[in-house]
Amino acid sequence: MTAATDAAVLVGLGAERNLPVVRLAAQEAAAHGRPLCLLHAFNWTAALEAPSIAEARADAERLIFRATEIANEVEPALPVSGEIVEGALVPTLVRRSELAFLLAVGDGGMATSGDCVSVDAPAVQLAARAGCPVLVARREPPPQGPVLVGVDGSDSSQAALEWAFECAAGREARLLAVRVVEPEKAAEDPELLAGMVARSAHRFPSVATECHTIRGDPGTVLVEQSRSAQVVLVAARGDEPWRGMLGAVSQTLLYHSPAPLIVVRGLTAVPLDGRNAQLRRDQRP
Repeated sequence: MTAATDAAVLVGLGAERNLPVVRLAAQEAAAHGRPLCLLHAFNWTAALEAPSIAEARADAERLIFRATEIANEVEPALPVSGEIVEGALVPTLVRRSELAFLLAVGDGGMATSGDCVSVDAPAVQLAARAGCPVLVARREPPPQGPVLVGVDGSDSSQAALEWAFECAAGREARLLAVRVVEPEKAAEDPELLAGMVARSAHRFPSVATECHTIRGDPGTVLVEQSRSAQVVLVAARGDEPWRGMLGAVSQTLLYHSPAPLIVVRGLTAVPLDGRNAQLRRDQRP
C-alpha cells in the first residue's frame, strides 16, 4: 500500500511539556511538503476528577492553540490543523498512524531517566506499534550536527537510509551513515555500507555523505555517535521488520540517545521517477 500524497505529519500532544515535539514535527512537515495535524486525546477520567470539566476542555483547546502558534513560527505557510478526540492517546495514535506520513511524539523524559524505562511508556508503545515512521522528540534542542543513520545491511535499514537522505536534503545537512559490526563476528564485505549508500546518493547530489564501519556494540556506538547529531534514524528492526516490536538497537537508541530519533517502520524503499525515492508501506502477512 502506498501512502497518500496528502498524508500528514501527525503530532500526538499529551501535555504542555510535550510542545517541543511540535517544532521538530513542523520542520519535518515543511521539509517533506506535508500538512501538519495536531491531535490531543481528551482524557475523560482526568477531566471528571478536575474541578471543572469545562476548564479541562478549555485547557485542551489552549494546548492546540499554542501548538499551532509554534508550528506557524517554524513555517508560516505550513498547513496546520488541530483536533481533540475522546479516548486513550496510544490506541488512538496507533490507529491514526496507519494513514499518516509520520507520527511525532515526545519521549516523556526517558532519555534522562537512566535505565528505568517502562515498556508501557507511550513513546515506546508507539515506536513499536505505529503503522508509519515515528519521530520521538527530546526535551532539549539538539545540536546542528549531521543526520545520523544506522545501517546493518538489511532491507529495512535501506529504507531507513532512504528516509535519512530525505531528511538531510530537507535540512540541508550532512549525512553520516554508520554500520557497526560486533567484535566477535567475522569480517564481512567492507563495501556493503558504501554500496547501500550509493543506491540512494545519486538522487540527492546536494547531500554530503560520510560512511563509517565501526567495530563494537551497535547500540552503544550509535548512542555515542548520536550526541553530536541533529536527528538519528534507525529501522525498527533489522530482521522481520513486519513484527510489531523493536529490535535491540532501536530500543537502545529510543531509551538513551540524547538526539531526536526517527524509528523507520512499515516502509520499504522503491525507485521513484524524479528527485526523491518513494517509501512504500510493507505488505504484511
